[in-house]
Amino acid sequence: MTDDDDRAFKALADPTRRFLLDALFTRDGRTLTELESELEMTRFGVMKHLKVLEEAGLVVSRRSGREKFHYLNPVPIRLIHDRWIDKYTEPRAAALADLKAELEGTTVSSTTIDSTITTQLYRVYIKASAKAVWDAITTPEWSQKYGYGGYVSYDLRAGGDFSVQADEQGQAGGMPGDLLVGTVIEAVEPTRLVQTWHPIWSPDFAAEPETRLTFELREADGITCLTVTHELAGAPLAAGMVGGKVEGAGGGWSEVLSDLKTLLETGTSMHA
Repeated sequence: MTDDDDRAFKALADPTRRFLLDALFTRDGRTLTELESELEMTRFGVMKHLKVLEEAGLVVSRRSGREKFHYLNPVPIRLIHDRWIDKYTEPRAAALADLKAELEGTTVSSTTIDSTITTQLYRVYIKASAKAVWDAITTPEWSQKYGYGGYVSYDLRAGGDFSVQADEQGQAGGMPGDLLVGTVIEAVEPTRLVQTWHPIWSPDFAAEPETRLTFELREADGITCLTVTHELAGAPLAAGMVGGKVEGAGGGWSEVLSDLKTLLETGTSMHA
C-alpha cells in the first residue's frame, strides 16, 4: 500500500469526513460556513476534518475574493478503485452484484446532472517532472496513450488553436474525427496552461457554450502536483461528462488523470 493510499483510507475511515465528502459530492464548491451548518460540531472541529481531507488529497480548496471554497477531488478515490477494487469486479462478481441490486430494486439506470455546479477541481501527484507532465498534456504522441485517447493539437501561444482528433481506435468505434476545439489563453511551459474547451462531437454538446480549462503544474523533489480547474458555467452536459456522471461516458477527469499518473509512473496505461 502506498502512502497516498494509506492517507486516503485513514481519511475515509471517519464518518464525519465521509459526510463532508458526500456533501461536496451533492453540491460542490462550499464554504466552511455552509459545511458547518450541516453538522452538530464546532467550526474548529469541521476545520480539522477538512484539513485531514485536504492532506489526503480528497478535498481541494480555492479562494475567490474573501471566500474560501472547498471542492471534492475524486482522483485519489479513483486510484484506490483502480488499484484495490476493480480487480474484484470480474464478470462473476459483477453479475452477482447486479443480481443483488436488481432483486433489491436498487439498480441505477440514469444519473442526474446538477446544473448548479459550475467549477470542478482535480488534483493528482505524479512521480515525474513537470516537463514530462506538460508534454503528456500537450503533445499528440502522449495524449493518444491515456484517458479517452485522441490526438491533441496545441499552438502554445495566446490566441493559438487547440483541437483533439479521434485516434484510429476511436474512429473505428464510430466516433467522429473532430472531438474538441478551443483557444489557448495563456501558456507558460511547464507550469501553467489556460484555454477554452468545447466538445463538438455531437450537436447537443456543441450547442453549449465553450468552457475554461486551467492546468497548473508545480514540481518539487521529482514529484509534480497537477491541479486541473474546469469552469463549466452554462454547460451542464459537459459538466456531467467531465465529472464522470454520465452513464456510459467513462469516468471524466478523475479517470483521465488517474490514467495519466499510471502511464507516466509505469510506462503503461491502466487500460492496457
